[in-house]
Amino acid sequence: MSSESVPYKYKLYSYFRSSCSARVRIAAHLKGIELEYAFIHLVKAEQNSSAYHVLNPSESVPTLIVSNGQTGEEITKIRQSVAILEYFEETRPELPQLLPPLEDPIARARVRELVNIISNDVQPPTNLRILNFIKPRGIEANEWQQHFMNLGFRAYDDLLKLYAGKYSVGDQISLADCVLAPAVDGALRFGVKVEQDFPNVWRVWTNISEVEAFQQGRWNAQEDTPDELRLKSKE
Repeated sequence: MSSESVPYKYKLYSYFRSSCSARVRIAAHLKGIELEYAFIHLVKAEQNSSAYHVLNPSESVPTLIVSNGQTGEEITKIRQSVAILEYFEETRPELPQLLPPLEDPIARARVRELVNIISNDVQPPTNLRILNFIKPRGIEANEWQQHFMNLGFRAYDDLLKLYAGKYSVGDQISLADCVLAPAVDGALRFGVKVEQDFPNVWRVWTNISEVEAFQQGRWNAQEDTPDELRLKSKE
């Protein structure tokens, strides 16, 4: 199936620092999917506007709007990053796949297992809405972030001993790598000692970081990245 026979248009509501948005950006670059961007500034609480609430009741990013590329008619909205990633896999089989083939259900389960460690155990308790809730209650944000990130990365690192090759599952880039890369960026930002404490995660992240699609989807290379942060070296 050629890309011309599937004339989809994709509009992604994104924020440069959002690790969930970065997952989708990275996957799209790996697959060669062109995205139109709309930017939602989370720190300015644009996600809480009434207009955006109608679009995404979770008041979060990313949100993907899929339209017919010829008629402009909307096909669907998808409001969670992992659902978007799997939608790309299922609707664009002619593009590079980021899940192992159906004939290898064990490898597919391993990819999903690692995705879930980050998307279920690490990201939710460390996202901005949680930080905004705990700060007025006297809880130190960095300590909170490091605690939950360390728990998740410890589990991920242990499983990499069993699953990893060059990347998270063997030697092929997968959805697990798309999810891991921005999570490591966030952990470094909050002072998690990834290289020291999680050497397997560090090795895989270093390999991922050399791939152009990851560089293109990274937080410091986006249109809405502030100039003073653009293409800044690893934090």
